[in-house]
Amino acid sequence: MGTLKTEPARARLDLLAPPVAAAVERWPDEAPVNVDEVLVAPIDAELADTAAFCAAYEVRLDESANCVVVAGKRGGETRYAACIVLATTRADVNGVVRKLLDVRKASFAPMAEAVELTGMEYGGITPIGLPEEWPILVDSRVIATPHVIIGSGVRHSKIALPGPALGALPGATVVEDLARPA
Repeated sequence: MGTLKTEPARARLDLLAPPVAAAVERWPDEAPVNVDEVLVAPIDAELADTAAFCAAYEVRLDESANCVVVAGKRGGETRYAACIVLATTRADVNGVVRKLLDVRKASFAPMAEAVELTGMEYGGITPIGLPEEWPILVDSRVIATPHVIIGSGVRHSKIALPGPALGALPGATVVEDLARPA
């Protein structure tokens, strides 16, 4: 995990966006990953974007996962999903994701919309604490990674946790080839 100085997330809820902190506080005891394995580390908010973050904190791109919010319409209804992919890949939005959302066209949700709907900061959106009705699509490469770094809902920290934990989140589905190499 590079040079990050991590602590248990539930001991540092101040480093998490409110919906993320709420999800950590109600982490189920029966979850396959113990809440104490969910760690948080403060970072420089100016270095929150993936490439700058990985370079500054010596984290490999294949240990960093991005959460992108995707939207598509069907019958006048907008459908949202969160896609979790390694930083070495890009979500196949108009292929795999579009089919899974069952929409004619899918695209990245506009920044203001994603921020408003998630209660998180742009550049820090994470799958932990998302709206319950949203599917969370996790690329199989993410859960095959022993530990990954993801957003914390804010730009001034990151979460580190076992990759398999992301596939066990409520509403999560592990998808083969959700992403393509970047």
